[in-house]
Amino acid sequence: MPSGQPVPLTLAETVALGLRDNRTIKSAYLQRVAQKFDLFVAGTLFLPKLNLSADIAHQRVGGTTFNTSSVGAAGTWLTPIGTRVQFSWDRRDQLDSGRTDHSDTAALSFTQPLLRGAGTKVNMAPVRIARLQEEINKLSLKSTVIDTVTGIIQAYRRLSQAQSQVELAELSLERTRDLLETNRALIAAGRMAAADIVQTESGVANQEVAVLQARQQLASAQLALLQLLAVDPRTNVVAADEPDAEQADIDLDRVVDLGLSSRVDILGQRLALEQTRIDLAVARNNRLWDLSIGGSVSRQRVDDPILGRLDPPTDHNVGVQLSIPIGDFSYRQREIGATTSLRTAELRYQDLTQSVETQIRDAVQTVEASWQQLAAARRARALAARALELQQEKLKVGRASNFEVLSFQADLRTADTQELTARIGYLNALTSLDQQIGNTLETWRISLND
Repeated sequence: MPSGQPVPLTLAETVALGLRDNRTIKSAYLQRVAQKFDLFVAGTLFLPKLNLSADIAHQRVGGTTFNTSSVGAAGTWLTPIGTRVQFSWDRRDQLDSGRTDHSDTAALSFTQPLLRGAGTKVNMAPVRIARLQEEINKLSLKSTVIDTVTGIIQAYRRLSQAQSQVELAELSLERTRDLLETNRALIAAGRMAAADIVQTESGVANQEVAVLQARQQLASAQLALLQLLAVDPRTNVVAADEPDAEQADIDLDRVVDLGLSSRVDILGQRLALEQTRIDLAVARNNRLWDLSIGGSVSRQRVDDPILGRLDPPTDHNVGVQLSIPIGDFSYRQREIGATTSLRTAELRYQDLTQSVETQIRDAVQTVEASWQQLAAARRARALAARALELQQEKLKVGRASNFEVLSFQADLRTADTQELTARIGYLNALTSLDQQIGNTLETWRISLND
């Protein structure tokens, strides 16, 4: 069990500590490092790529031994309209003494699609999908933080409730012990039978059991909160805030609109829907004929030890290429798959929108019902306290029995527990409503470093 010097924490301090040390949030931020680099890699699609190579070899061919070296470079460049430019250069040298022959070869070529793979809509698709995925990743981080903060808040309130339960149990035990002292005084005065005190002694024993149970629940609540905060489980953390509840005025239509415009899963599904539209556009483009224009320029220069420098003219060509796939249904298959995915995503979005609105409306009615329960529990608690007070006065003048006073004490204990449970339930209902509409971070003024 947590022990040692009590460490009081307010709810705000608990949330701040959880944001700093909670392992789930830390893990989500670690994932963001890789996700941001994925976006960077996608953004380099249209940057020139260059690959350098070099080698040295010792060869023996037909009884002749010689050493050679080569160095080369190959580069590619893709433009947003689909133009692909390729460049290559290679130089080979003989390393044997007395030999000076070497060769250089350079080539430059380009291809520009006119149908399949042409235009920014298709070629920018991977970048656009990556950017949408980045927004989805940010929403995922926000969802993780919202869920974690909500869990911490509810765990803090469970701890506060457990502390109050211990106080109520101890107060009830104190009342029963006071009643036991009153019984002993009445017995000594000859106004109560000695056998009647057994009921009160039994009540004391029952209340002692209730105190032990409340303390066990308090220890469990402490451990659960410490787990979320990633704090040493031996820390004797104490909830310093008294859970107080005031009625909140809720505009249902405004809350529903806010939820549909800011809830994380709705926003994420909209982005996923846009990704499927891009996939469908690419799939349709891939069904077009492969018509493109292209050209190349190449030049080779050789230094031969016998013939001297050979410098042939530059080679070049330009032309049009056409490729028509016949009997290949894979492109049609991919288009049908992309169309189906889009229709499914649209249905999923519609279903999610209706489900979210239903959840928000249910959360609002839960808040309103919880407030009514709290108001009723407060009235019941006040009446139970007044009834016990009157019954204790009757006992002192001999107009009430010991059993009746014990019953009224049990009623007050039940009313105290109901009022406490209703109060915590109302506060949690407000917190859950914040979570349902995606407003938790705004309520707690939390900004994400995403």
